[in-house]
Amino acid sequence: MSFRVAIMTDETGWHTGRLKKAFRVRDVEARCVDLADCRIDTTWRPHGLAIPGFGHALPDAVFVRGIAGGTFEQVTLRLGILHALRECGVPVYNDARAIERSVDKSMTSFLLNRYGVPTPATWAAESTAHAQRVLMRETAAGRQVVMKPLFGSQGKGLKKPGVRLPSLKAFSQVAYLQRYVDTGTPGFDWRVLVIGGKAIAAMKRVGGEDWIHNFARGARCEPAELTPALTEAAVRATAALGLDYAGVDLIPAEGGRPVVLEVNGVAAWRGLQSVTPLDIAALLVDDFLDRKLAVSKGTLALASGDERV
Repeated sequence: MSFRVAIMTDETGWHTGRLKKAFRVRDVEARCVDLADCRIDTTWRPHGLAIPGFGHALPDAVFVRGIAGGTFEQVTLRLGILHALRECGVPVYNDARAIERSVDKSMTSFLLNRYGVPTPATWAAESTAHAQRVLMRETAAGRQVVMKPLFGSQGKGLKKPGVRLPSLKAFSQVAYLQRYVDTGTPGFDWRVLVIGGKAIAAMKRVGGEDWIHNFARGARCEPAELTPALTEAAVRATAALGLDYAGVDLIPAEGGRPVVLEVNGVAAWRGLQSVTPLDIAALLVDDFLDRKLAVSKGTLALASGDERV
């Protein structure tokens, strides 16, 4: 029986096409599956998990490319499916625990700080009064803060409040504040892709919508040198969150030292691919198969026995 991989994604397109091609080169059958279509079913023998396209069997391994947004309950169930797959001995890249850490910006900030990774000062709380005091204190010191949704990506929902804190209603009643780092005009940040504990490539994202430097918000992608400082910060950030692969967003602070803003556990790489000759999908697949699955070979041997046919 051929080795079968499920690419978990809520949409098919450029990224999944690249991944499927890279898996074909390695003689691996890869099938796209939406986590929203998976289910826990304790009558579905032998595992109690139903994964579309795999019948009563399970995939030999899972590559997580995308998880659709939804209600708290929907997202919890989708992550629960990934947890359940791991419990069944199926290697998951990145696994649910690591994705949970990276999706929750407050936990990302906590872990970066705990493990000594340079990152801007950050505050997260449900108290409007506390958040207002933070804002007033930072303003009095001549600094600005950025207010972000706790869960979000592609620069959506970011605000730079004035002296008054906006209503927390638009932020699901949670205030996540991060000290703003000004990079001048036009502003920029770096995206570094880390795969298997190694920084692979970097780009500079310049401009965009005002001070938000996301490719999806109109920023211009330029190749960037992988300096030792960028490499060290990105690799340490990825390790702090326990990710197999990650897109690490960094910005130059005082003296040009890079500090980590965010770590993306389900990172897109189309912008980065446009400025590097490396085949990023192939590098991801090679690391997935050669490092991740080699480590889990004993587990795979047990999990891919008779009960999966």
